[in-house]
Amino acid sequence: MKELTQKTVGEIVAEDYRASQIFRSRGMDFCCGGKKTLSSVCEVKNIELDEVLGELNLLQDLEAEQHNFNDWNLDFLVDYIVQNHHNFVRKMLPELNFYAEKVARVHGSNHPELIEIFDKVKKLSYELIDHLEKEEEDLFPQIKDLVQQQKIGSVKESLLDTLEFEHEQAGELMAEIDSLTENFTPPEGACASYRVLFQNLEGFQKDLHKHVHL
Repeated sequence: MKELTQKTVGEIVAEDYRASQIFRSRGMDFCCGGKKTLSSVCEVKNIELDEVLGELNLLQDLEAEQHNFNDWNLDFLVDYIVQNHHNFVRKMLPELNFYAEKVARVHGSNHPELIEIFDKVKKLSYELIDHLEKEEEDLFPQIKDLVQQQKIGSVKESLLDTLEFEHEQAGELMAEIDSLTENFTPPEGACASYRVLFQNLEGFQKDLHKHVHL
């Protein structure tokens, strides 16, 4: 099995789209320059190889993480949602917008669905940020207070209905994007940015589904 240092940055991103965030944050070109090995790119750009390897290995550790949420206290679950899913959404939305805009600009003339995907990503971003703020500022403080009072059934139904409706809206937008991308399948010969966009979207949908069902 080829060592990670001897794999090309393009290969690494193809195997795990999340690596694109690590590379892009350091100005490492995994698209047009994706045929260079990780070690050579780090050497040329004077980037600490061990630091990059540590972050890449951490991705593999996080992938295996599993939890039995039904056994958790509600106030602890609320903190978990904010620290994991909300932070993930806030981190990923700029990535999704960056790649959706880039790919639509470069390839939109030949693939007009990319322009529609970019529009939906922008709409999804606006709606989700507003939704996260409602959860963090209204719903979650209520839950924590009621847990302390042992009156968890008293959360306002109107707020729950609103948030549930927003969950459904976000799910519908992602389903539309799923359809436009043909289940996140890039066309043959697609460039690295094209593939990263679709992989990011697929990963985002999986996290959204997990968040909605917590």
